[in-house]
Amino acid sequence: MSSAIPPDLQVVIITGASDGIGAEMARQLAQRHGAKLGLVLAARSQQGLESTAGHCRGLGAHCLVVPTDVAQQDQCRALIKESLDYFGHIDTLVNNAGVSAQALLADVQADDLHWYQNLMQINLWGSVWCTHAALPYLKARKGRIVAVSSLAGLIGVPGRTAYSATKFAMTGFFEALRAELVSAGVSVTIAFPGVVLTRIRYHGLNAKGEAAGSSGLREDKGMRVDHCVRLIIEGMQARKREVVMTTAGKIGRFIKLIAPGIVERMAMNALKDEVKPR
Repeated sequence: MSSAIPPDLQVVIITGASDGIGAEMARQLAQRHGAKLGLVLAARSQQGLESTAGHCRGLGAHCLVVPTDVAQQDQCRALIKESLDYFGHIDTLVNNAGVSAQALLADVQADDLHWYQNLMQINLWGSVWCTHAALPYLKARKGRIVAVSSLAGLIGVPGRTAYSATKFAMTGFFEALRAELVSAGVSVTIAFPGVVLTRIRYHGLNAKGEAAGSSGLREDKGMRVDHCVRLIIEGMQARKREVVMTTAGKIGRFIKLIAPGIVERMAMNALKDEVKPR
């Protein structure tokens, strides 16, 4: 542990912290807690992480930047080790890193299906590996785990077969883990954002597994990233089980039980006309 670090900090690890929800979460936590906060910022982009860290340090937070590709198990374990070496403990792990995708299954060539597996490696396994490595230390502090899933992890969205699969898997993993950790006093909060207006949505993969450069979802009712993050933080601090962010999401998950066809039409209507199956 660095001698310059106060021992009583609340230490929060955030994956995917170079942009979007992760970067905004770091900024809002730094705004709230200042010098009482230790942030570990992880993502692939060193430049993006340094930008986030600079902002948070300006608000008084102590920051450690750890460039990390969560698709690599050894890097996930190294992230947790570096966090412990620097701060001495971990209070909260935010599993936010992920990649989106938008492609009709019929448009994906057999030779390109490997990116479905790659997406699962990032969105599910990255969260599993980070959580497994951090678990003993979170138990020691009766800490918090946050999993940033998606409404696509509650309701299957056409054109997002790969993405929905990864987010349903993530939801199932963390629901089961929550039950395992009740006696340890570790909370598990699963967040289910809908369409959030960040640049990251344009990095989603297309049928060839390449960055699409655009979003296939209607964005006229998209949520601002600062609002989304505020809801996640409030849920995390209250140790809520779930944070479902939109009215359509809250209603849709229950209608799905009694009238699934209605929910499928709602999901289809969320797509832009040019990407709907014909």
